[in-house]
Amino acid sequence: MTRRWEPVLEEVARDRWPRLLARAALLVPTRADAEDLVQDALVATFASRARLTTAAEAEQYVRRAIVTRSVDRARTAAAERRALERSAARPVPDVELVPEGLERDVVAALHALSPRQRACVVLRHLEDLSVAETADLLGIGAGAVKRYTSEGATRLQARLGAAADGEGSGVRVELVQGEEARRD
Repeated sequence: MTRRWEPVLEEVARDRWPRLLARAALLVPTRADAEDLVQDALVATFASRARLTTAAEAEQYVRRAIVTRSVDRARTAAAERRALERSAARPVPDVELVPEGLERDVVAALHALSPRQRACVVLRHLEDLSVAETADLLGIGAGAVKRYTSEGATRLQARLGAAADGEGSGVRVELVQGEEARRD
């Protein structure tokens, strides 16, 4: 079933497009913006309940919609610029990025790990996820999780001056939150 306005829309889009695009090009900086503007105006015109019976009548509505839409876009862009300038002018409070229960040197050591190692160590030891949950979350295999976690823990032990296997200083680094001990 064809709606009464569909032939009018087709005619406007087919026959009047170049003129509408030229009009829009006077209002915006790029051809792509002009094409977007014309499409927005066509949608706005034909989505409303206006009873448009001729292409000439529809073209006039679309021309007005092009101007209206360009003004709206300019206002929005100006408001966004002002909001950005206001937010950029505000001082950013100094936020402590070290999670509670972790020392700065541990956080620094975590940042020295590769992204995969860091993700596996954090998820396994700080978030207390299982190997399977970590693998599922990261989209990698369980074996990869075990390898990255082991390599990451070894690198953390070395960076923090603790022995990886309890050798040397006898200090072992455990990544658990608070007083709780984690069991594997």
